[in-house]
Amino acid sequence: MDNLKTIAIILARGGSKGLPRKNVRKLAGKPLIVHSIDHAKESGVCDEVLVTTDDDEIAEISMKAGAVVPFRRPPELATDSATPDPVITHALTTYEDMIGAKFDIVVYLQPTDVFRTPEMIAACVNHLKKNPAVHTAFSGYKTHKHFWKKTNEGYVRLTEAVYSSRQERGDKVTYREDQGVASATRAWLVREGKRLGSVVEIIPTEDFRTTIDIHDEFDFWLAEKVLTEWNHRNPR
Repeated sequence: MDNLKTIAIILARGGSKGLPRKNVRKLAGKPLIVHSIDHAKESGVCDEVLVTTDDDEIAEISMKAGAVVPFRRPPELATDSATPDPVITHALTTYEDMIGAKFDIVVYLQPTDVFRTPEMIAACVNHLKKNPAVHTAFSGYKTHKHFWKKTNEGYVRLTEAVYSSRQERGDKVTYREDQGVASATRAWLVREGKRLGSVVEIIPTEDFRTTIDIHDEFDFWLAEKVLTEWNHRNPR
């Protein structure tokens, strides 16, 4: 199964209300989009790294960083309300039609998630290669916190009421879905318009930095602080 062809698809549109031009803004010395391109390349499991964008500056920066940007994303897929699934499907199928070849695995990365490691991407892809029955493998932050939701009948606990120590709770934990950090899905599912299959495997991480998702000035400031003042002492 090691010969399965893998493409990483990174979504980076030009418009951003919360933090204008965030994808080209320099974070720790390089444009935000480049961090994800570098992660995909350094993972060693991505045969191609594709950036789907509607923006010429993002395209130019991405190509210089080693990604392919073979087309511009259609305007209807570059709005605030556009969801990732049709964007990824468009990117995959359009590129496959252009090159006349098919991919087996699609890696999905969001440029606002910079606290992944290349190893996280590799773990997701390699899990699919070793386990044919699994549709999707994605990163999940392992937390021992308790979660609730509000219903018509009131508040309902989503997690078990277990209060033993972290070491004793075993599998009584909750995972926060972090597909944007690292996710790998069978390409046939993506062609059907899905980025999450019915048979999943969560690749756990307890790295709290993965909770930082850059959407406003504070997020950007925090990410810069962590990258420049913490990682040099505690490298990824």
